[in-house]
Amino acid sequence: MKTSIQIGKIMGIPIRLHITFLLILPVFALIFANNPLNFGFSDVEPTILKYGLGMASAVLLFTCVLLHELGHSYVALRYGSKIQSITLFLFGGVSSMEEIPRNPKIELKMALAGPAVSLFIGSSLLVIHDLLNTGSSYFRLIWLIGYINIILAIFNLIPAFPMDGGRVLRAVLAGKMSYINATHTAAGVGKMFAIFMGIFGFLTVSTGGVWLILIAFFIYIGASEEDKSTEINIKLEGLKIRDIMTKDVQTVTPDMSVEELVNLMFKSKHMGYPVANSSKLSGIVTFTDVRNVPKEDRHTTKVSQVMTKELINLNEHEDVVTALKTMTIKNIGRIIVTDTDNDKMVGIVSRTDILRALQLRE
Repeated sequence: MKTSIQIGKIMGIPIRLHITFLLILPVFALIFANNPLNFGFSDVEPTILKYGLGMASAVLLFTCVLLHELGHSYVALRYGSKIQSITLFLFGGVSSMEEIPRNPKIELKMALAGPAVSLFIGSSLLVIHDLLNTGSSYFRLIWLIGYINIILAIFNLIPAFPMDGGRVLRAVLAGKMSYINATHTAAGVGKMFAIFMGIFGFLTVSTGGVWLILIAFFIYIGASEEDKSTEINIKLEGLKIRDIMTKDVQTVTPDMSVEELVNLMFKSKHMGYPVANSSKLSGIVTFTDVRNVPKEDRHTTKVSQVMTKELINLNEHEDVVTALKTMTIKNIGRIIVTDTDNDKMVGIVSRTDILRALQLRE
């Protein structure tokens, strides 16, 4: 099941809406429509205008979040980073970047670009409101979006992952210590901030503190994941796929029965095999592909009927980090490894291989 839908591209970057965004958008519209003066339109008549302004506020808010993320992406593209997508979801937006530059100066510029965009939008709208305000509900909308963008810029500069302030803090620290130690320190600050926010949210749960608890949870998880992923990437640096791949690869034929395949899996303790007819690869089959085949049908069902035909392969000279990222993005457990010309299979690399290499590096 897809959790997000693509609505277009900007600067060549796919823009996606997560299912949580689609669920929260009408909620935000209702909140804005029923909030009191300045922060909503509860006093506006007729009712259709009130809810129209509420929906406009929600759409404009998330549009500004998108522009915030595009600010990060623009700077990243200028320095050669590849942006896979920007996704709008429950708590805002996320730019999916192949790799964050280790250069502290570049990371600092990237981290500050988003809040700078929000600050520019917010201050511009507030100036327009002050200069041209006629007292109509539409100018209240301009003030509201401007004010929220200022808050968005300030909130994102809190020194805690996954907010921009966490990356700013890491960039500053990385100029004085190793990148991994800077990440550990910045993540630790983020976790402590999340804990204090969660405690405060718990003490004020009767007055809306539940939102603070949710945000605190989001920050804590984000800081932990950033810390762990950075540590893994650094420990795997310099390691090539050819150094850890399994070279003696056993293949299965397309006409093998699923029952025979399951018996082979139990015997060899491998959960995935390339499928080859003579010397030509036609797919890959894993335990995930066969586990839903009823036991009584396994002897009549062929591997060709359940295998994955879309082959994902990497060159043996690619970095192990690239393999790990590909597995994560594609949600797969193993990748076929090819030679320099990409026309011959020379091995297979799995998550288990990467985990073993990581343990040895540690």
